Order: sequence, then C-alpha cells, then structure tokens
Amino acid sequence: MPRVSMKPDTLNVENRKFEQTPLRQPLFINSVPKSGTHLLRNIVRMFVPVEQQYHEQFIQHPNLQQHLEAFNPEKNYLSWGHLLFSDASAIELANSRKVVLYRDPHTWVLARARFFLSDEFSGNIDHVKGGRIRVEELLNLMILGIYQKVPSMLDLYVHNAVAWLGAGNTIVRYEDLVHAVKNIDSLESEVYFRKLLGDCGIDPVPEDWRERVKVGADRKQSGTARENLSGLSVEIPNELPEAQKKLIEFMAPGLRKMLGYE
Repeated sequence: MPRVSMKPDTLNVENRKFEQTPLRQPLFINSVPKSGTHLLRNIVRMFVPVEQQYHEQFIQHPNLQQHLEAFNPEKNYLSWGHLLFSDASAIELANSRKVVLYRDPHTWVLARARFFLSDEFSGNIDHVKGGRIRVEELLNLMILGIYQKVPSMLDLYVHNAVAWLGAGNTIVRYEDLVHAVKNIDSLESEVYFRKLLGDCGIDPVPEDWRERVKVGADRKQSGTARENLSGLSVEIPNELPEAQKKLIEFMAPGLRKMLGYE
C-alpha cells in the first residue's frame, strides 16, 4: 500500500482558542484525491470541537466498514476521506451531511504528478521518480493511470465526484474555495463561507468566522500544500500542456463540462 508521510499540524491546539458549538449531525468531507482536501478539512475543523473530529483514518472504500463509528448519529463526528459512491457508502452515510470537493482536471493532473514525485509519497510507482521518464509521459500516466497500480483520472472523478452529484450533497469546487480564502475580507467571501458553513451544519456561523478561516487555511498547516512538498527533482509545469488537455478530452469527454468548468 502507498504511504503518505506528513508533519502533524497544530490545528487542534488552535481550535481550542475559539468557542465551539457541537455539531448536531454527522458531517463527512469527501473528495477526489489531490483536490484540496486538507484546505477544506482544516477550515471546517476550526468550527467543530476537537472531540467531534474523527482523526482515526482517512475513510475510503476498503476501510469503510472498520470506521462506521465516524457516522454514528449519537456522536455527530466531522470526518473526511476519499470515498467512492456505492450502495454501501450511500447506506452508511444516509444520515450524514456530505460535502463533495473536486478541482479542475487540468490542474488536478499537475497536482497529482507533483505529489507522486515528492518524498511525502512512497509506493508502488517510486520507479517513475528522479527524471527517469519525460514530464509529458508522467502527465499522461496521471491521466491514463498505471495498470494495477494507479487508477485513471476518469475512474477517480466518476466514482469520487460525478456519482455523488444530483443527490442533495454540498458541492465545493477547489477554485471557488481558494478564491474565497484569498478575498476573505470581501462581501462575496462572506456570502460564500456563510453558505458553505451553514451547509456543513455549523449554525449559527460565529462572528469570528474570518479569523477561523485564516487559521485553517494557513498553508503551513498542510503537509500536502505545493510549497511543503520535498524532494521534487523534476519540474512540473504551472499549466497543463495542450497535448494533455486534448488527452483528457479524449479519455473523459464531457467531464469538465459536467463539473462546471466549460
């Protein structure tokens, strides 16, 4: 199994500096991997008592049955993970609020490539590190997947994002979240976060919400933020090349439009 190594954050300590109101319903943050999970999770953590945060595991389909306590309606935990849509997940999370987070596939490919090349990731594709293949070839692998090792982009987006759409879940696009964080003092940002936090069951939204968002969004608290990744010996471009954009459209026609990017 791949291993992810990250320095622990200090957000539990920061959380206790604020007055917290318990959640009244379980809340699960679901995401396509490498779509800003830590950013959204860390922000929401600033509004939920530490005792109601389920830190045992990132919940995914293989370990779902071992972590059903996260959805216990008597405890109302905040939990998070990369959970594909299935009959089991739909049933077990039936009484939970669900937030689905994803990002534009064009930038997702780049983020996935950087993470797989970093020292923070160790697994069955370490052989592609160190410049042994061209950057363009690596990006193609991020889109197509690697047989029996890494799922394709389409598989991840279909099961972790698209399949959850249209079912009453709260949808968050990474780009919208980042924009709201960067413009935290604007009325637009206030409207955005009051709506998002309300959808998460945080009611009433505390008046110090801006301060809490700033603490949770601090990139130093995220071990997977781009600038905190180490060991990157290959430079990944800031924009996806045109050839890879065309490959995405060939492999997943209509995906970006379905997600609201076209």
